[in-house]
Amino acid sequence: MKRLKLFSNLIDKISVETIKLELMKTAYGTQDTFLSKLDSRILILWYLIFAILPWLFFNKTIIIALLIFMIVIASMSKVSKLIVALLSFSLIAEFSSIFIVSYFFGGGMESLGPLVLLSTKLVIIALASISVFASMDPEKFSDALLSFGLSGRYCFGVSYGYRILPLLFEEYNNIFNSFRLRGKMPEEKGFLGWRYIYYYIKVVILGFYPMILNTAKRTRTTVEALELKGFTYSLDNDEVKKLKLSYMKVGKRDILFLASSIGIVAIIITIGQIYPL
Repeated sequence: MKRLKLFSNLIDKISVETIKLELMKTAYGTQDTFLSKLDSRILILWYLIFAILPWLFFNKTIIIALLIFMIVIASMSKVSKLIVALLSFSLIAEFSSIFIVSYFFGGGMESLGPLVLLSTKLVIIALASISVFASMDPEKFSDALLSFGLSGRYCFGVSYGYRILPLLFEEYNNIFNSFRLRGKMPEEKGFLGWRYIYYYIKVVILGFYPMILNTAKRTRTTVEALELKGFTYSLDNDEVKKLKLSYMKVGKRDILFLASSIGIVAIIITIGQIYPL
């Protein structure tokens, strides 16, 4: 009974509004963490290191130590529990499906070890990406990409995509509720409630069309407002770019964080070579 009560309380906490707030918190960045105070270019460089590093090793000691290190970094970054839950669900579903297919096609239980190792590497990379991108707001992320020499239009597209995701979610929620208010539910449930299931699937699909139309209108308004403010001219002007990126500075804290991370990795590799699993 206690387990059922805990499960029902968890379901009650998961609402559309809760999901929207968690997505907005992740998309706009958490400003009260250690990583959020670092330079965004250092964070991107740090992420690239840990996105490549797990694929270079098959030593289980090294992989487990990297996983523990990423869990510590994720806890310091105050990663959203909803994002972690979605990540866990997707990884478990992917692992289970691959293992079932491998088992029935002759892989047997021998495929379990390599799949666990692969899933652990994916968890390390996923935790690194969540920790970094949840600590940067879209503006800092796009400015970091711009300082690396990427096109201004591409950097703005990334920033705009980050910012519009929560808005799209809210827009779709409003359209979905409008369909429910104006529509008519089936009078009979049918076998196992298939009429209700069909009705909701239909509403979910139909809700995408007005959302796309509203998004197109909003994008056009945004583009016109940006053009009035000289957005295209600023993209190709070196002085404007220099002024825009003038606040970005690499300090002692950034260098210390990157150097300490590299030092921890070196210690992990050394221990893994001495005590391999």
